[in-house]
Parts: sequence; structure tokens; C-alpha cells
Amino acid sequence: MDNLVDSLNSAYQDFVAAGANLLEVKENSGGVATDSALENFKQKWELFRVACDQAEEFVESVKQRIGSECLVDEATGSVAGKSGQVATTGLPPISAVRLEQMSKAVRWLVIELQHGSGSAAANSAHSHPSAPFDARFTEDPAQ
Repeated sequence: MDNLVDSLNSAYQDFVAAGANLLEVKENSGGVATDSALENFKQKWELFRVACDQAEEFVESVKQRIGSECLVDEATGSVAGKSGQVATTGLPPISAVRLEQMSKAVRWLVIELQHGSGSAAANSAHSHPSAPFDARFTEDPAQ
């Protein structure tokens, strides 16, 4: 993470320096910027944007990882309380394997819906409201 922050900081400093250089060149040339100064500024801007995108991707991946860990902890009942003891959430715990199976089923359904082939599955779910969400998964035997 330190490398990412250093890279972002360096790209920002280079961008600001290129902007200052562009303004200086423009001022010294009677209000007209040179092509090389403009090109340098554009290049530093693009590099800064790339560094920002990389930082954003890193933050998103950390958010997803933390969210996944919290979800697993919540679902399996392993949420630690402030005193270091396991706290109960009021929800019955499910196994991590079952949680992963359900997660894969949801991802599969999302892909089906994105490709337009989920309309039959959606219609069949609406026609059988008493049917479980996904009959491929039985209740967790640990409950």
C-alpha cells in the first residue's frame, strides 16, 4: 500500500510541476503555450489519472475483501464482541461452505439475468412462490 501511495503522490507532484511549467512557458512566450509544454502537461495528467485509477481499484478490492470477511463472520456466527468474546447476532449461523454455495448461485443467476436468459427462471420463480430460492441447496445440517 505504501508503494501505491508513493506512486500516487509522485504522479501528483509531477502533474503539478508540469502545470506550473506550462503556465511559466505561456507567460514567457507572450500568452502562447508551446506544443512541448502542452504535450508534457497532457502526459503528466494521463499518468496521474492512471495512478488514481490504480488507487481506486486497490480501495475497491480492500472494501470487497472486508465486506466478504464480515459477511462470512456474520453468517457463521464468528463476530467478535468488544471484550473479545464471540457475540451472537440473533441470526442462526450457517456453514461457510453453504454460504459459498449460495453466493455462487446468486452470481450464476446474475450472469443469467445479464445475458437475458434469466426471464424463464424469473417467471418460474414467480409462478411458484412457495418454492425455495434454489432447490439445489438443502438446509444446513448444522442448524
